[in-house]
Amino acid sequence: MTKLSTQSASRDRSIGGIKKFPKRHLLVVTGVAAAVMTVIGLLPSSQVEAKRSEMELVIDGHQSDDQKDSIKETLKAVANSAPSVSKAPSVSKTPKVAKETEEQRIAREKAKQEAARLAAEEAALGKWQTLTVKSGDNLSTLFNDAGLSARVVYNISKTPKLGKKLTDIRPGQKLKFRVNSEGTLTQMRYVQDRLNSIFYEHTDKGYTAQKVTLTPEIRVAYAEGNIKNSLFLASQRAGIPENMTMELAGIFGWDIDFALDIREGDSFNLIYEEKYLDGEKLENGNILAATFTNRGEVFKAVRYTDRDGDTDYYSANGMSMKKAFLRTPVDFTRISSRFNPNRLHPVFKTKRPHRGVDYAARTGTPIKAAGDGRIKFIGKQRGYGNVVYIQHPNNVVTVYAHQSRVNRKFRKGSRVKQGQTIGYVGQTGWATGPHLHYEFRVNGVHRNPMTVKLPDAAPIAKKERANFKAHASKILAQLEQHSGTMLASNQP
Repeated sequence: MTKLSTQSASRDRSIGGIKKFPKRHLLVVTGVAAAVMTVIGLLPSSQVEAKRSEMELVIDGHQSDDQKDSIKETLKAVANSAPSVSKAPSVSKTPKVAKETEEQRIAREKAKQEAARLAAEEAALGKWQTLTVKSGDNLSTLFNDAGLSARVVYNISKTPKLGKKLTDIRPGQKLKFRVNSEGTLTQMRYVQDRLNSIFYEHTDKGYTAQKVTLTPEIRVAYAEGNIKNSLFLASQRAGIPENMTMELAGIFGWDIDFALDIREGDSFNLIYEEKYLDGEKLENGNILAATFTNRGEVFKAVRYTDRDGDTDYYSANGMSMKKAFLRTPVDFTRISSRFNPNRLHPVFKTKRPHRGVDYAARTGTPIKAAGDGRIKFIGKQRGYGNVVYIQHPNNVVTVYAHQSRVNRKFRKGSRVKQGQTIGYVGQTGWATGPHLHYEFRVNGVHRNPMTVKLPDAAPIAKKERANFKAHASKILAQLEQHSGTMLASNQP
């Protein structure tokens, strides 16, 4: 029993010895009890989780200690008589997993069975192995190193149509193959390059083969250069490889003599293709458009493919960049003698006209037909040594003398196309060193091959003109835009 003050005890005793609280205390206790019962009644059921905040109850900050003790005792008694409240169980927050349907179960089982089947088939074919072709290797030596018999070499080389390709393997190429547990060559892939391969597969009837060609991603690139010393040095500074430089020279080679006409201050720019596979650059593609400024004159060229699939380069107005004749039919190192009606002959030391141009070059350098025509004469002829005469349309004849040997493919009357090899540089006949003596005759009259006006090749067909014009305008505008951007970026 909580002790109260002595004054209250002597003055406030009730019948039966029960303490009689002051009226004020009873009112406070009654109010608190009522509040407690109300709270109990509002407590959540055992199925609901509740979160509470606990805080100290201060009834009256002015009560005496005995009064506070009396109130605490009363609250304790009320609390003991209240029904107990059990703690609500926490509700699980784990998401419910959807029950697998019968259709899903069947699909899962089928996928599992298919994966197992494919794995078994792969295992039966054997693991992939790779051989890299080295200098001196052939299919027999490679297969022998791999433990495959000569019979296998014979069988796979007899594969219809594509079996013979295996005789052309080159250093750096790869052979990827599978051999099963029984020693059978089940599959083989002959990787010719990054884009092309041939796939061979063993069947009950022998080997089958098919070509596999990957299509690269084509990106468009731009380059430009200014010539200070030579075209090749300018191309290197512009990041253009040698083979593309040769292509560029070939496009403009009918209008510009790259051995004699190039001057410091000449310039070029071009748009070309780059080929990528899986994000890695493989090689450069075709030149799509180009301009070349030579001695202040601007030449433009556009690559165009017509509806028949024929591709060529044309000027901006649709004229073929090609001429009916090549300006120089050989890759020469220097001009050893020019066209000169009053030349002193180097052998006979007499005044004899030189009615052609001598292009000095190494023995064996290929000589190309300057234009389409027929072989008028091929063989040996006095001071010309091994010589070829070609008859062209419009009564034009070209002569190629002092050859080390002629192309045995041709005979008198054979048709030749521009650029075909008709022979090789030498010094047969009256010659003091290896060179090509080249003549250009019109109606029987000798003309200077370096200055004679060459007739144009056929222009673009009428039915293609509208499409070509739209294509040329678009790509030349892109070329000009790139050129302007580069010029602006180079300004101080």
